[in-house]
Amino acid sequence: MKRLLLPILLFTATFVQAQQFGGNPPSVKWKQVNTPAARVIFSRGMDSVALRVAQTIAAMNPLIQPTIGFKQQQVSIVLQNQTTISNAYVGLAPFRSEFYLTAGQNSFEIGSLPWPEQLAIHEFRHVQQYNNFNVGLSRGLRILFGEGGQALGNTLSVPDWFFEGDAVYNETLVSRQGRGRLPYFFNSFRALWAAGKDYSWMKLRNGSYVDYTPNHYPLGYMMVAYGREKYGNAFWKGVTYDAAAFNTGFYPLQGAIKRHAGVGYKDFRSAAFDHFKEVFKADTKDPNAKYQHFIADEEYPAFVNDNTLIYLRSTYNDIPRFVIKSGKEEKTVAAQGVTTDNYFSYRDGKVVYASYRPDVRWGYRNYSELAVLDVNTGTERRITRKTKYFAPAFSADSKTIVAVQVASTGKSELHLLNTADGTLIKTLPNTAGLFYTYPKFYGDDKLVSAVRNFKGEMSLALIDISSGAAKYLLPFSFQPIAFPQVQGNKVYFTKTSGLNDKLFVLDIGSNQLNEVTTAEQNGAIGQYQPAIGNNKIAWTGFTASGYRLQQYNHADMKLSPVNSDQASALPDMNISALSNDSASNISASVTPAALPITNYSKQHRLFNFHSIFPSLDDPNYSLQLVGENVLNTLQSQLTFTYNRDEGYKEIGYEAAYGALFPYILAGADYTFDRRVFYKGNSVYFNETAIHGGLQVPLNLSVGKRLTSLSASSIFYYGRTTIQQAYRSLFADSYYTYISNTLSFRNQTQQARQHINPHFAQSISLNYKKSVSGRQGSRFLSTGTFYFPGLSANHSLVISGAYQYRPQNNGISFSNDFPFSHGYTAVSLNNMNKFAASYHFPIAYPDAGFGNLLYVMRLRGNLFYDQTHAAEDDFYADKSALNSNFRSAGAAIFFDTKWFNQAPISFGIRYSRLLDEDIFGGTGRNRIELVLPVAIF
Repeated sequence: MKRLLLPILLFTATFVQAQQFGGNPPSVKWKQVNTPAARVIFSRGMDSVALRVAQTIAAMNPLIQPTIGFKQQQVSIVLQNQTTISNAYVGLAPFRSEFYLTAGQNSFEIGSLPWPEQLAIHEFRHVQQYNNFNVGLSRGLRILFGEGGQALGNTLSVPDWFFEGDAVYNETLVSRQGRGRLPYFFNSFRALWAAGKDYSWMKLRNGSYVDYTPNHYPLGYMMVAYGREKYGNAFWKGVTYDAAAFNTGFYPLQGAIKRHAGVGYKDFRSAAFDHFKEVFKADTKDPNAKYQHFIADEEYPAFVNDNTLIYLRSTYNDIPRFVIKSGKEEKTVAAQGVTTDNYFSYRDGKVVYASYRPDVRWGYRNYSELAVLDVNTGTERRITRKTKYFAPAFSADSKTIVAVQVASTGKSELHLLNTADGTLIKTLPNTAGLFYTYPKFYGDDKLVSAVRNFKGEMSLALIDISSGAAKYLLPFSFQPIAFPQVQGNKVYFTKTSGLNDKLFVLDIGSNQLNEVTTAEQNGAIGQYQPAIGNNKIAWTGFTASGYRLQQYNHADMKLSPVNSDQASALPDMNISALSNDSASNISASVTPAALPITNYSKQHRLFNFHSIFPSLDDPNYSLQLVGENVLNTLQSQLTFTYNRDEGYKEIGYEAAYGALFPYILAGADYTFDRRVFYKGNSVYFNETAIHGGLQVPLNLSVGKRLTSLSASSIFYYGRTTIQQAYRSLFADSYYTYISNTLSFRNQTQQARQHINPHFAQSISLNYKKSVSGRQGSRFLSTGTFYFPGLSANHSLVISGAYQYRPQNNGISFSNDFPFSHGYTAVSLNNMNKFAASYHFPIAYPDAGFGNLLYVMRLRGNLFYDQTHAAEDDFYADKSALNSNFRSAGAAIFFDTKWFNQAPISFGIRYSRLLDEDIFGGTGRNRIELVLPVAIF
């Protein structure tokens, strides 16, 4: 397929968001809270959460506007509470936001603030950004192309590191926590600096398949925070205005920084890094790691015995696997199933973890089910169904499991379950409204858990199993706590202290708190996920080559007493601007306000046309007016197309309604001024096409496989109307037919470096049959099967196809048969195909130029295609066609990033035709540009 311009590719790819089409069942009833800044849409029972979100935005909005701009367009925020995912987004095309309301367990990653409040603080900053980046050329693009035009302009002018860095700064400014105060947030860069890795700017921005590189969140925060500290709180307002308006040339943001800071872009970012390098200058250096690529993440160690550890190992060329290590020998136990959290617990030869499972039909509803793995046999079984359990842990005798249950309302509870079958033994009362993380058994009648209170402060709690009453072992503070482990009367855990996340041990009997240190840290940053053996201790620390295990004898540990009654404030990383702003810690003063709650109609702005997308696919040139409602239950587009070859024009409309169990699909097209040649003259006619039908999409993923099944049935009506001058020669005609499709896809998980999954299957069956008017039918089946190759990142792909349609079909169905590479594709009565291809990586350049193009990987593929085609009465003398169309060749593909943000893969393919191309073209050698293979 030919595409003309890279910007057009980006244009059509910029707006992909995380939403699920038709993701909620029709039984969900929606309500809303309306304020000038935000319309918060929520399901019944979520009133208090919605009010808190609206109140936080209302209090914060006027105080943080001066640093970004005062333009305000109301945004719709949909609260999704049926999912186990912890995430959120704000997007254009259409302009809306969604909050996924299940909070995560690891308080070091995001912080411990109440999750809806955290999302409101972070995501609403994105709303302000989009509102105020509608200027200059970006505004011109919006006028021409709608919200999608602004999205393109903003993507090309303001990098993603600013969007996220500015939002993280807002977290840190308006609360007493925020990721800008959490040492964990900086671990990635601290590890690179400690290892002496001085990656280029383009590598830091675009990533790597062989080396660990941080994402754009900490990078963005350091840039934004330094800019605010050095040049004042209004600095980025001016910079982003000039950038989004394209006032400063080809590199908009770079030129804007030069204009407002008076220094070049390179010098600015070097100064920003130097500021934070100075903050973390005391980190232990590890010069031996300078030339070391990413090795593996080794997480959540547990002692089988003092000489043997079990942990989860994840590499770039393999999916996460449980590994047992004894001495220097490692043995793989089993692959981990699909999960949103790598945490697991081990006891007596068993592993338990929370396994992710989507709902069969509704994309916004998914589950976290407990899976128990037998380490000795490698067999795994799910012991709960359609539950939302997190951070499970065994009792001392491994017969009982404690897990955190997070209800759709956000309420957190501790459940005790039977290990054998997952039946619920007891639900502990939670009268204090705590949010539990990483509970552990303490004896037979108590539990220890890191807890968050309603303010987001954390403590360590001793919980009575019979009553649910909690005794707090530490004072509440905004210092995150996680990963408690119990040994006798002692609890080991990780807690933020100053610039580091340190390991502590608390003697519950004496209430003595000690910091745990060793003489040697091996250059690792932080002490996470401790494991306690009889004579040894282990934890994982972050390094430039991944999370790596650290293991020591108890005798090597040093215990330093700490006053457990003192809780110091989190560090500001020498960013004094955080306290010199009227918005500082404004979230602490948000008070409940009486805001009206009303019903939200599912038909509100149902069509919601928001963007015009151009499509240049020669010979067809089209404009698409695209619409999508806020609840994402109706997607539609109105299209005008001009065909350069025939000169015809076409107007079409397509719609899909996904709020019911089957999707409802419908569309209509009217084509005028089509022409054919008849006896040397052009004959013009018009065509009308209408279709409607149903589709049932099913997500059957479970355990270690991702599986989907989709069935659809669509009825088509078509009519040809001869234009007036030719009606005496030809009669009008019509036809109706039905198209039935069944698609099945199944695959294993895929590691970062895998070109294809090691095992996967994709099968599609389609049967089209006329109902009235012209006669015709067609059956088409395709299948693709993926297998591992000779090396971890190699892939063997076997595919096949079969098509049959009767002779003299009255309906000209579109040609969807995957013909052999290099040949001119045709649709004949009887065709079958076999193909084999072998994919392999060639190199990982990690190189680019001009902040325009960055090449992450070169990969190749060798292929052989064989199509056999037959058709009776094919030639003028009524003889049949019975031919092979074989080709072999190779391709090279480039996996790239453009403008330091947009991933695009393209390739060049050489095909050697082993048979004659009787339908077009000359010669046996064909070279094609394959563009694009993947965008975003």
